[in-house]
Amino acid sequence: MPFIELQSVDSTNNYARLQIRPSGLPDRQAPGTHGMAIFAHEQLAGKGQWGRHWEAEKDANIALSLLINPNGLTPSGQFSLSACVAVAVAGFFRKYAGDQTRIKWPNDLYWQDRKAGGILIENIISGNGDWNWAIVGIGVNINQVFFSAGLPNPVSLKQITGQSFDPCILARELCSFLDAAYRRLCTDGFPVIYQEYLSLLYKSGQPVKLKKENRVFEALVKGVTPDGRLQVQHAIEEEFNFGEVEWIIGS
Repeated sequence: MPFIELQSVDSTNNYARLQIRPSGLPDRQAPGTHGMAIFAHEQLAGKGQWGRHWEAEKDANIALSLLINPNGLTPSGQFSLSACVAVAVAGFFRKYAGDQTRIKWPNDLYWQDRKAGGILIENIISGNGDWNWAIVGIGVNINQVFFSAGLPNPVSLKQITGQSFDPCILARELCSFLDAAYRRLCTDGFPVIYQEYLSLLYKSGQPVKLKKENRVFEALVKGVTPDGRLQVQHAIEEEFNFGEVEWIIGS
């Protein structure tokens, strides 16, 4: 897997997108291969979900993007790739932070009730409906110990373990976890990844507070459907697509 190390960039996802040219990477690759991994020591305009800015101190964290050609997967199965990446990131983090590492639906990295990382996947769908590329952006808090007051519950690997790490070395190791998980997805199919995802689901079987528009309610987390909808039970059983509900944590 090609690994590009950048000193500074606006966004690793933006940089990855610029690599997709007719004269560059091929339109199709064999299943299980990644096109390229891009790591940055400094990310000036990192992307989070819903257009939010991803905060990352220079030389202190993992800011990584991978170009994946999802040959053999269909656009309707985008959650399978999302779950695959989440399982890989959680497995990598658990190696250092232990079994309190979880995946908060749909794909945030959590340790106890605190956010250690996030995943943003930008998909490139052709005009005829083919899923040509997935740009997988991953941010993981490694050595950062001071965060903006506006971030409600961040945590880093250093805060958990008391140790400092080399983010670039860890990023290369994370790529190995991602490559292995993606190969399993392509060879063994989604059910194996799906069961791993469910086993790591944050607050599974526990009550949580959720907010939908102006409605705040408590519900029991039952699971996630194979197409990525959150299943909860309160007075009734409901399922929510990503973006329909907001978690309320620590209150």
